[in-house]
Amino acid sequence: MERMQFKTDIQADVAKVYQTMLENEGYRQWTSVFNPTSDFEGSWNKGEKISFVGTNKEGKKEGMVGLIKEHIPQEFVSIEYIAMVDGDKEVKDGPHVEDWIGAYENYTFTGDNGQSTVTVEVDVNEQMVDYFKTTYPKALKKLKEICEA
Repeated sequence: MERMQFKTDIQADVAKVYQTMLENEGYRQWTSVFNPTSDFEGSWNKGEKISFVGTNKEGKKEGMVGLIKEHIPQEFVSIEYIAMVDGDKEVKDGPHVEDWIGAYENYTFTGDNGQSTVTVEVDVNEQMVDYFKTTYPKALKKLKEICEA
């Protein structure tokens, strides 16, 4: 597992960036770079479970299940992955799942005078490093475009 970091500066205040990144509509827009059907089910509240889902090419729901380990509004969100979504099931074991169990994805928000920085740290398995290197910057660019529009 490799921890990767991605960062973008956005010409918008932290409150707007935070809200856009985590609210339903904004979340679906910026994460569409990963999957056009990307969405989440659940809550961003600390201690709550949240599923990041989309449909694959065959129309089957898939994704990851996380636990919100920390949530300081407009400052920091930490997600620990605890299972995978396979159709209507949560899968917690098996070779593909074991690569992600215990992985973290963290969002840090900083800003001043209408300028914000979003820093994302994500644990990535070896097979997905190249994908994340190219896709996460595109997703953050999309977030920037939405916030600055």
